[in-house]
Amino acid sequence: MRVLIADKFEASGIQGLKDAGCEVLSQPGLKDDALVAEVTRLQPDVLVVRSTKVSEAVLAAGALKLVVRAGAGYNTIDVAAASRRGIYVSNCPGKNSIAVAELAFGLILSLDRRIPDNVAALREGKWNKGEFSRARGVFGRTLGLIGLGQIGREMIPRARGFGMQVVAWSRSLTPESAAAMGVEYKASPEEVAAVADIVSVHVALNAQTLGMIGAKFFEAMRPGAFFVNTSRAEVVDAAALREAVARGIRVGLDVFANEPAGSAGEFADDIVKQGVVYGTHHIGASTDQAQEAIAAETVRIVKAFKDTGKVPNVVNLAKSTPATCAVVVRHLDRPGVLAGVLDAISNARINVQEMENIVFEGAEAAVARIHLETEPGAEVLERMRSAADVLEVGLIRL
Repeated sequence: MRVLIADKFEASGIQGLKDAGCEVLSQPGLKDDALVAEVTRLQPDVLVVRSTKVSEAVLAAGALKLVVRAGAGYNTIDVAAASRRGIYVSNCPGKNSIAVAELAFGLILSLDRRIPDNVAALREGKWNKGEFSRARGVFGRTLGLIGLGQIGREMIPRARGFGMQVVAWSRSLTPESAAAMGVEYKASPEEVAAVADIVSVHVALNAQTLGMIGAKFFEAMRPGAFFVNTSRAEVVDAAALREAVARGIRVGLDVFANEPAGSAGEFADDIVKQGVVYGTHHIGASTDQAQEAIAAETVRIVKAFKDTGKVPNVVNLAKSTPATCAVVVRHLDRPGVLAGVLDAISNARINVQEMENIVFEGAEAAVARIHLETEPGAEVLERMRSAADVLEVGLIRL
């Protein structure tokens, strides 16, 4: 199996892929037309990326079977185009949770103690203890969490360590699950904003979260509150964020609306020119510990695909299909049995949505479950029953 790595990747991961029997081609820095050209030339089975964007042109350039995002988010990959072409997309969720949580707290402390401004003044040869002595401190403050996935949950014990109270909202959060985690449940993001001294955002980017943090949210925030985003820039309405900054909300960002495509380049986002905004270079997952864990997970995904054809953490399989019924076929475990059943289905112009075949101990008999888009008539079912070595055919309406 040929694997093309188009971004910086840990040496341990490259060696792990080689040990798994893969032919590994590492070309960090590939992007845009150069990536299309290399996929066309090399014809890899698997493409591994971190920040590099994977467009439909890349997916159409060769015979890719799997794209692995060596990280959690996968919004830089055209997942819809991959799905149309039957290309698996997988990611490495949770492997960078601690690293992102650590950076989020770094931004919180930087906002409170104005650490970047302290450093800048010292480097300019200025001593201003009087100015920088003013800070609220975070002990006893309320941290509001938007999203309680693996990163959001990592924020909770760190907040406790700083003596903070925690309130939270998440789509899946209930009052009972909040109580079990030791946080106060809020029914909406705006309810979190209204009571928190510091808000930290930890949601994935998808159709439901795009622009979810908007004017209404920022209007609910307390004057002088902190807002930290280490998730994705697109979950925040950029215009509403600029207005909030103008009103005195202090902001720490690791993600921006206009990030360069690669790991280095010119950067132009006016929000960082506003003095109450601190920022880092989308480095939330970039610790040695996190990258080693992500590399190991990437190797696990590729090895499982190579050895079994199954893809761990796949993100683009259908959650539901148009199937209306399932035909259950009990049969002898012999060659050609299912061919007769599928011929009957095909001749009736019925589309198969899903199929599995489970073999009993001893490999004498098996049961196939075939999910169909439309229900077969009595005549079609009878043809299936008459196929050689079929023991029984049943129909389940879904």
